Amino acid sequence: DVLQRYPAAWEPEALLQALRPLAPRLYSIASSRTAVGEEAHLTVAVVDYEFAGEQRLGAASAHLAALTGDEAQVRIFIEPNERFRLPADPARDVIMIGPGTGVAPYRGFVQERGAVAATGRNWLLTGNPHRRHDFLYQLEWQQALKDGRLAKLDLAFSRDQAHKIYVQDKLRERGREL
Repeated sequence: DVLQRYPAAWEPEALLQALRPLAPRLYSIASSRTAVGEEAHLTVAVVDYEFAGEQRLGAASAHLAALTGDEAQVRIFIEPNERFRLPADPARDVIMIGPGTGVAPYRGFVQERGAVAATGRNWLLTGNPHRRHDFLYQLEWQQALKDGRLAKLDLAFSRDQAHKIYVQDKLRERGREL
């Protein structure tokens, strides 16, 4: 895209030497091993954007979305993050803030807390542009509220009304309680 937008006289060898290897695309696991076993669920949204007047798709998300059938495979690796985890004490309350596909790890957290019968309260704040098309895991969150795995669920759908509402607005509204 950059070369098309800013044409330059690059020799192929010089161009290859100037490029760095493509970094892997990291996704948070959206499931609890305790709850679903050996599966690892992902939350992927196909990135669709315009660059220099042309529609483009995100490389990783478009690749994953194009996979079909039981034989489709991708190479993966796990990059642990010891700082981003549930508290060791299942009686501790948890506040989870994840707009868009950032809600992925919290789906796994809620599954895990339910599977181990954690007694701490779980509060999720999430959002996306449109409730009708973008409410990720809607039925799961509603069921979690109904059965007590979620104590609170705050939603922000930014494009469903004239005044945009974002997760940070919900945080401000609930500031005293937080």
